[in-house]
Amino acid sequence: MTTHFITAEVDLQETPTELEKAIEAELQKQGEPLRWAITSVDEAQQKATVEAVVTTSAE
Repeated sequence: MTTHFITAEVDLQETPTELEKAIEAELQKQGEPLRWAITSVDEAQQKATVEAVVTTSAE
């Protein structure tokens, strides 16, 4: 198992629940999220920047 620090941009959603689901779906593309945090929000572009630690299988 390997850990990686990643940054992703996610479109803002109508509700916090939808935003959480969108973030988790985006992070799943990179691996299994261990932890994540929204580090900035660009209201003009309606984007949230998320920093996360994910794990991947060592192959």
